[in-house]
Amino acid sequence: MAPDPADPLRHWPLAGLVLRSPRLELRPDDDVGLAALADRALDGVHPAEEMPFLEPWTDGADSPGFARGVMQYAWGCRADLGPARWSVNFLVREGGRVLGMQTLAATDFGVLGEVRSGSWLTRAAQGRGLGTEMRHAVVALAFDHLGARAARTSAFADNSASRRVSDRLGYTPDGVERHVRRGRSALLLRSRLTPDDWRRPEWTLGVEGLGPCRALLGSSDRG
Repeated sequence: MAPDPADPLRHWPLAGLVLRSPRLELRPDDDVGLAALADRALDGVHPAEEMPFLEPWTDGADSPGFARGVMQYAWGCRADLGPARWSVNFLVREGGRVLGMQTLAATDFGVLGEVRSGSWLTRAAQGRGLGTEMRHAVVALAFDHLGARAARTSAFADNSASRRVSDRLGYTPDGVERHVRRGRSALLLRSRLTPDDWRRPEWTLGVEGLGPCRALLGSSDRG
């Protein structure tokens, strides 16, 4: 049978990757989902007096091109993705509704075996443990399916929600950095997690469509 010319899996295997946790479904970004994600960003991500992100992208929420910028950022990550450097932006859905984004990224993964993560949820979805669940999902993907040796993340000292998630999973301190945030000095706390330190959840991650993605992510086949 001839391949379907409308099937994106022919050239973009990430379109078939799906992660499933008890409440959530995570898929790499697609254009329809990105439009919904941009709407969620417009709904609000954090209080105006706070800034949890190293890059203060939410400060432009009142500008006419803000929603388009959310989509363009994800398109840029998609365009640059390859075995030497990748950033997969998973759209997080509950009951089919996009709630936020969970990113898993790496540089020279095939050599270093390390990943980085970052995430955000719309304010309406916060406070229900979803941030912990979606972090567990990408950590499980990294450790159990891609063979990662370490996972790194970072959060500003006053971002207690993100730091609690890291603590729940078993991350350990990995140094500090000073950054300028809205014109003032702010302390960024780095954290690192290994498979041995990871406090596994009681559930098992469901993964579909990973096999064809391995070469693109610099991961060898793990059977």
